[in-house]
Amino acid sequence: MKYDFDVIIIGAGLAGLVTAIELLESDKRVLLLDRDSPERIGGLARESFGGIMMVDTPHQRKSKIMDSPETALKDWLSYAEFENGDEWPRKWAEFYVHNSKELIWDWLSPKKVSFLPVVNWPERGMDIPGNSLPRWHIVWGTGYGLVESVLNFLRRHPNRNNLEIRFEHRVEEILFSNKRAYGCRGVLEGNGRPFEAKADVIVIAVGGICGGDLSKVKEHWHKDFSTVPEHLLNGSHRFADGMLHEAVRKIGGNLTHLDLQWHYAAGIKHPRPDRANHGLSLVPPRSALWFSASGSRIGPPPLIGYTDTRFLVRTICELPGQFSWHIMNMKIAARELAVSGSDYMTAFRNKSKFGLIKGVLFGNKQLVRRLINESDDFIIADSPDELAAKINMSNLGYSFDADRFKRDIAAYDEETKKDSPDFSDDQLKKLSLFRQYRGDRMRLCRFQAIDDPGARPLIAVRQFILTRKSLGGIQTDLECRVLDAKGEAISGLFAVGEAAGFGGGGIHGKRSLEGTFLGSCIITGQVAARSIKA
Repeated sequence: MKYDFDVIIIGAGLAGLVTAIELLESDKRVLLLDRDSPERIGGLARESFGGIMMVDTPHQRKSKIMDSPETALKDWLSYAEFENGDEWPRKWAEFYVHNSKELIWDWLSPKKVSFLPVVNWPERGMDIPGNSLPRWHIVWGTGYGLVESVLNFLRRHPNRNNLEIRFEHRVEEILFSNKRAYGCRGVLEGNGRPFEAKADVIVIAVGGICGGDLSKVKEHWHKDFSTVPEHLLNGSHRFADGMLHEAVRKIGGNLTHLDLQWHYAAGIKHPRPDRANHGLSLVPPRSALWFSASGSRIGPPPLIGYTDTRFLVRTICELPGQFSWHIMNMKIAARELAVSGSDYMTAFRNKSKFGLIKGVLFGNKQLVRRLINESDDFIIADSPDELAAKINMSNLGYSFDADRFKRDIAAYDEETKKDSPDFSDDQLKKLSLFRQYRGDRMRLCRFQAIDDPGARPLIAVRQFILTRKSLGGIQTDLECRVLDAKGEAISGLFAVGEAAGFGGGGIHGKRSLEGTFLGSCIITGQVAARSIKA
């Protein structure tokens, strides 16, 4: 089986789809190859919560959030902690903050993508300052709605006939001769039938290395995270295995920062797994208490969601067992618990205004009950004693200290009785600060005690480290051209999205301000297409 086109895009995730749309504007004949089945087009973006980081948007201005590229860049550089030699990641970070309004907001608007009116504020930072302002815009419809809107625009494109999409094509090799990439070679999933495709330009859009069998994640595990957890969950795409990264390396492409990976601390085993160690990422309630496998509250400082994801992961990796327990009650869970996945956030995904308003006003008990019924990592009880006993039966061989557990809960609950200026507990101090922003106040309980008879049952969630994104990848310049070890562009070869470390081989540095993953896929796809057309 052979193909011959002007441009080949390998990977039909969000970055690949954006690249294809932009290339159709120039009458290019484009072949889009994807390893997965047709119903999974859009990749991990389709499954995501759909948050996108943008700077100085109409929603921010309407909420009187005075943002600017200069302020955003200051936050980005603080959080990234770039090292000497990170020239291209720095340039891409600067490009992102100066162009996000035009290349994301303005690009998505004609494609019928809209955002919730309240801008969210994650990754505020712990010891390293993060977002100093709210910038996380949630797509109305989640990542599923984002991908469907982009696909609908693609299907209606006047030059749609110039695009051919082939699924279940596993690319294994980049064809390279006379210092130029000119095609690719691989096999069909299932029957192993070989294929070969040739083109003037090849675009790598296959995602990162944080999926597959996790071997690449473990091989490049960052030294800051101690040893690799025994119970590591896979929250990335099942085909994000690094195969094409190695293919690019073989023809001279430079790979950078593969040890910089974005993991989450609140992963549970997926109730309906479709691969080994398949995990589901929770958005952890900020009013819940984080406990170690030994039964003590983690800290100081206490772990709190929306602060510094890398700090959370690093801290838990240093604890016995390298997993944790999140302790809350039904009132906290219903108001604050969410899932970083479109399948569970049904009101958002289905664009149900009634469901959204109901959740804000009364909490999402339907989601909590679903997780309790479906997940073995959720435990409920009517008292701390009963909860500790049940945790001990599910504690993976570790001894959970019930007495310490009860003392820590009682001490926290006593603190919640004070007025906010008098809090001595660092978590309550943070919650008091969070509640000053309207968007957070809507989604936070008001200094809720854990062992409150009126808020039962008590809930314990067993949480594991969950892989998600590769922050490093194929090194590119500001035109998305793949660079070799000498910093020279490889003719005919481009990389976009996560495959390129979201830009430059590592646009984020050590940390993401959140929402920069989907945002970078949209930006790099357009930049690559413009470079190719030029």
